[in-house]
Amino acid sequence: METISSVTDRENYIAFFDLDQTITKAISGRALVVAGHKKGLFTGWDFVNAIFLSFAFRFKLKDPYRIVVNMVRWVKGMPENIMNDLCLEVCREILLPSVYRDALAEIEFHKSKNARIVILSSALKGICVEIAKSLNIDDIICSELEVRDGLLTGRPIGRLCYEEEKAIRLLVYCEKHNHSSSDSWYYGDSISDLPALNKVGHPVCVNPDARLRKAAIKKEWEILTWEN
Repeated sequence: METISSVTDRENYIAFFDLDQTITKAISGRALVVAGHKKGLFTGWDFVNAIFLSFAFRFKLKDPYRIVVNMVRWVKGMPENIMNDLCLEVCREILLPSVYRDALAEIEFHKSKNARIVILSSALKGICVEIAKSLNIDDIICSELEVRDGLLTGRPIGRLCYEEEKAIRLLVYCEKHNHSSSDSWYYGDSISDLPALNKVGHPVCVNPDARLRKAAIKKEWEILTWEN
């Protein structure tokens, strides 16, 4: 859900970027769990469970979407301001130092072509807002958490911005801003990015996982290797 910019539709096209392991080497969800555990916001059991779920996610042992939903439930009852502070800390201490230099160069390349730059990620809004501000990115499309009376409910607002939902939001955003998805770019690293990559005219796979690399080679998509 776009929140960063009120830029008018003067841009030539849109360049969408995934966040975790595409703009940043670090993974925001993992960083939040580790930082939250150190602060006593998550129990030891939550931390062990997070390791298991990360393993299950990586090797596709469980439905990835259900894994993400289950992890969101851990924050139930947490004050919104505490989560916002945690997101800010993780961004400044972990995520921003891990931003790929090549990602910055690619963002600047598209800006020089008068493109609108948009983060399209399953990461939380608090993370994406801070990254977008720090990197001068125009807009964000991401996952948001429901808040009632200042407390997180443990539920997302709508569907989490993951897999097919990414593709849906990409198309809606293009239509809203009077741009064609066939003129748009999307940079992603995971097989979960495949639905969004399939919707744009310029799909780019950054350090792709094995399944995405296989699909990219078959489809003759551009594959980039970014290092810090």
